Amino acid sequence: MELLVDRVQNTRRALREFMLETIFNEFDVECMGLSDDKRKIKYNEMMESPFRFFRGSAYLFYYDVTKIPFPYDTPIDKPAWIQGDLHMDNFGCFQNEAGEIVYDVNDFDEGYVGSYLYDVFRMAVSIALYTDAEGLSKDEQKARIAKYLHSYYKQLQRFKRNADDPLTLTFTKDNTKGPVKKVLKKLEKRQRNHLLADITYINEEGKRTFNWDEEIQPVTDEELLKIEDIMKQYFQSLDVENKYDPSHYQVKDVARKYGTGTASIGLSRFYILIEGGQEAGGADDLVLEMKEVRSSIPAYFLPYSPEFWEKHAHQGERVVATQKAMHDLEDPYLGYVTIDDKYFYIRERSPYKKKVKADKLVTLKDYDQTLKTMGQVTAKIHARADMDIESVLLKHHSEVEIIKAIGDVDQFVRHITFAAVNYKKQVKYDYTLFCEWVQKKF
Repeated sequence: MELLVDRVQNTRRALREFMLETIFNEFDVECMGLSDDKRKIKYNEMMESPFRFFRGSAYLFYYDVTKIPFPYDTPIDKPAWIQGDLHMDNFGCFQNEAGEIVYDVNDFDEGYVGSYLYDVFRMAVSIALYTDAEGLSKDEQKARIAKYLHSYYKQLQRFKRNADDPLTLTFTKDNTKGPVKKVLKKLEKRQRNHLLADITYINEEGKRTFNWDEEIQPVTDEELLKIEDIMKQYFQSLDVENKYDPSHYQVKDVARKYGTGTASIGLSRFYILIEGGQEAGGADDLVLEMKEVRSSIPAYFLPYSPEFWEKHAHQGERVVATQKAMHDLEDPYLGYVTIDDKYFYIRERSPYKKKVKADKLVTLKDYDQTLKTMGQVTAKIHARADMDIESVLLKHHSEVEIIKAIGDVDQFVRHITFAAVNYKKQVKYDYTLFCEWVQKKF
C-alpha cells in the first residue's frame, strides 16, 4: 500500500515538474529568447520567495487558471480591458499631467482585452501570497482578500449609479487613508529634481550625464547612435497636444538600466536624458525610460480578438494605449518606437515613483485601508477603458457587465477567496519544484 501511494505521489510530482519545465522553456526561450545567463539572473530573482516566483511566472498562472471553470466571467463578446499582471507590487504613486501626486496601477506591459476576472483573481492570489509571507494567518489572509473584493464591487456600483465618474476619478491624499495617504503626503515634499540628483551629475565640462553604478551602465556607441536616431520616430508617436518643440527631446546621455522588475528581466531597458525645459514642470532636464516589450502574456491564453490585434499590432503602442485607457491624465511623454524589429515604449521616469512597502503595513487596519484603495483603483481601470479611448473595441459599459457577471457578491467573494487561498498552495508547491529544477539545471 505504501509503495502504491509513493508511486502515485512521485508520478504527480514528475508530471508537474515536466509541465513547469516545458512552460518555462517555451516562454523564456522560444518566446522571450533568453540566453542561459539571462535565465539564471531571472530565476535567481524568482527564487527569492513564492511571491517573487508568482510575479515572474504570469504565463504559468494563465496556463492554470484559464482551465478553471469560474461562473463569473463576462461574455466573450463583452470583455474588459485588463491590466494583465495585477499584483500587490504593481500599484504605486507618481505625478500625473496636472501635477498631482496620485496612486494608481503603474505597469501596463501585459494589457489586453478579456474577462475582468483574471485581473481580480491574480490580485487575490497575490494578496494571499503577500500576507502569507508577512505571517498573517489563513483566516486573516482570507479577510484581506475579501476586503479587496468588496471594495472593487462597491466602486463598480458607484460608477454604475453615477456617484463617481471613472473618466476623471483619481486617488490622492484627499480621498485615501492609511499607508497610501502617508506615502502620497510624503511625496509632496520631494523635489522634482530628486531623480536627477540621484542618478546624474554635472561633469567637468559642465554637462549633465548619468552616474554609473551596478544598475545604470553605459551603452555601446552603436546603441547610442540608434537611440539618437529613433527620437524622430518617437516624436511622431506622441499625441499632438503633448508635443513640445523638437529641441525639447534632444538627447544628452543614454544608459542601459538593469535590476528592475522580475518578469521583465532579459528585456532591454534604457534611460534617456533629454534637454527638457522649464515647461517640463520647472526641471531643465528629465529622464525618459525606454523599455522593450513583447506580446502580452494573456494574449496566449484568452480568446483571440482580431480587432484588438489589428489596432494594436505594435506592442509598444499596445502598452501606451493601455495606459491611456486606464489613466485620466496620462504621461505626456508616452510614445513608442521600433529598433531592429523589437518593440519599445517610452515614458517619463517619474521622480515621484514610490509604492507602499511591506514595512508600512503593520496592522490589519493598514492592510485593509491599502487594499480598499487597490480595489477602488482596479474598478476604475476596468470601468474607465470603455469611456473615451476604445469605443470601436468596447461598445458596452464594463462596470455594468462585470456587476451582472458577479451576481450575488457575497457568494462571489467566498468563491474567489477560497480559490485564491487554494491556488496560493499550488504556487508555493510549484515554487519548491522550481527552486529544485533551477539548482539542478543552472
